[in-house]
Amino acid sequence: MAGSLNKVMLIGNLGKDPEFRAFEGGGSITRFPLATSETYTNRQNEKVTQTEWHTIVLRNKLGEVADKYLKKGDKVFIEGKLKTRSWEDQSGERKYATEIQADNMTMLGGRNEPQQVSNGGQHSPAEEPSGFANDTEEDDLPF
Repeated sequence: MAGSLNKVMLIGNLGKDPEFRAFEGGGSITRFPLATSETYTNRQNEKVTQTEWHTIVLRNKLGEVADKYLKKGDKVFIEGKLKTRSWEDQSGERKYATEIQADNMTMLGGRNEPQQVSNGGQHSPAEEPSGFANDTEEDDLPF
């Protein structure tokens, strides 16, 4: 296999309201924590839920949409890639952060149809990938 792939897909809930920052040069960045949870039954037959927290980073128009329409607790589908950045803190110690740089976002719940947004702008439900909009095509599945 030639090349490599850096792709992340998450469905989760916002841990707090998005934080929007605009820059003098005209760009902007929006960040928020996203919680994903997994539930399973352990050997003692107890239900256990594990939650992972992810830092989501959205740039420019995509971030503006998130800032305008999302709030703590909202469910979203995020598609993007992992990015790790590093910096030195005030004491000179090296710090690292791994974040999800989002390319696409679909707001789930709250409305009848999910709303998909990408760096190119908002798409109509007809332009959404199969399985995200209310598909009207008939299939021959028995259920």
